[in-house]
Amino acid sequence: MLRKRTDNQSAVGQARTEQKKAVNGSASKCESKSTCWSALTLLGKILLLIIIGPPFLNYASLQREGQMLLPKEGNSIDIGLGQNMLITCKGKGNPVVVLDAPTGMSSDIWFHVQETLSATTKVCTYDRVGLGFSKRVLQNETIGMEKLWQMSTTGRMVDDLHRLVKAADIATPFILVGSEIGSLNGRFYSHVHHTQVSDLVLIDPIPEDVFEEEQWQQYWYTQLVPSLQMMHFSSATGLSRFLIILGLMKPIIHGEKVSEDLLQRQKYLLSNPAHQSSVVDEHFFLNESASQVREISRFKPLSSKTSVTVITGDSYDEQLPAHLNQVIARHQAQFLEQSYPQAERVYIHGADRRMIYKKASALCEHLWKLVSQRQSRQQSQ
Repeated sequence: MLRKRTDNQSAVGQARTEQKKAVNGSASKCESKSTCWSALTLLGKILLLIIIGPPFLNYASLQREGQMLLPKEGNSIDIGLGQNMLITCKGKGNPVVVLDAPTGMSSDIWFHVQETLSATTKVCTYDRVGLGFSKRVLQNETIGMEKLWQMSTTGRMVDDLHRLVKAADIATPFILVGSEIGSLNGRFYSHVHHTQVSDLVLIDPIPEDVFEEEQWQQYWYTQLVPSLQMMHFSSATGLSRFLIILGLMKPIIHGEKVSEDLLQRQKYLLSNPAHQSSVVDEHFFLNESASQVREISRFKPLSSKTSVTVITGDSYDEQLPAHLNQVIARHQAQFLEQSYPQAERVYIHGADRRMIYKKASALCEHLWKLVSQRQSRQQSQ
C-alpha cells in the first residue's frame, strides 16, 4: 500500500524544488554575466585596436617611407644650430633661380616649374624647416637675430634661408621667386640681403594689411585654420592614410608627367603629423609674418638695383566667395602702389593661387623671359 505524503514532507519537497530553481537561476545569471563581460572585453579590445592600431601602423610606415622617399637629387644641408634643410637643385648656369613655396607647402609644389625652367639655368627648391624633409628639431639652439623671430614666421624662415644659401654655396645674385608666404619671405630677404637678389618675383603676394579686415580674419581663423587642424588630427590618428588607401584623399600634383616617387611623397606628407603641424603653424602665424615684413620694409627700403615682378591671376582663390577675393585684390593693389610702384605687373588669364601647378607653362614663360634678360645683361658686362 502506498503511503500518503504528510504535509511536512510536501513542504520539504517544495522547498527543495524551489532551491533547485534558485540554484539554476543563479547559475544562469552567472553565465549571463560572464557572457556579457566577455562581450564587453572583446568590444574593448576591438576599440583599443581601432584607436591604437592605425596611429601605430602609420608611424611605422612613416619611419620606413621617410628614408625611401627622400628626393634622389635632394641634399640635406647642415645650416648650423643643429638644423638640416633639404635643397634640390636641377640644371646648370646663371643666374640661379630660388623658388619659395606657398603657405604650408613643400618644395614638391614647384615640380612642373623646376622641370621646365631647369632646361635654361640652375633652379633650386627647398623645404622650409618643419615642412617636407626639413624636419624641425625639438630643441633648436638660437644665437643672434633669430631669437627675435618665432618659429614658422617669415623672420625665422629668412634667417634659415640665408644660412642655407651660404651652406649650399648658391651663386649670387640670384632670382628669388616666392608665392603667398614665399612672397613675404622673398620681400624680407630682398630688403635685408639686397646684394644677393637681382630679381624678386612675387606670385599672389600676401598684402600685410589684409588681416585688418574682419571678414578676412573670420575666414582665415574660423574656417581655414580649423580645417587644417583637422587635417593634422587626421594624420596623427592614421585616418589620413586610411582615406588615401580608399582613394578619398588624393595628392595635389598628379598627371602623366608626375613620377610615382612624387605621388608617394605627397601621400607621405599628407599622412605625416609633423609636416601637418607645421602647415597649421605657418597659416596660424601668417598675420605675424606679414607684420614682420611691414616693419622691415619701413626701416630697410628695397635697393633700386633689384627688379620686382608681380604675377597674379583672375582671382586669389577661385574657390573662395567673390567678396573675399575682392578684399585681397583691393589690398594687393594698395600695397603694390605703396611698396613697389615700379614693379612689372604680369597677369595670367584663368589662373589663381594654384597657377604653380595648374598653369605652370604660362608661369614659366614669364620666368624664362626674366632669366634670359638677366643672362643677356651678364654677357654684355
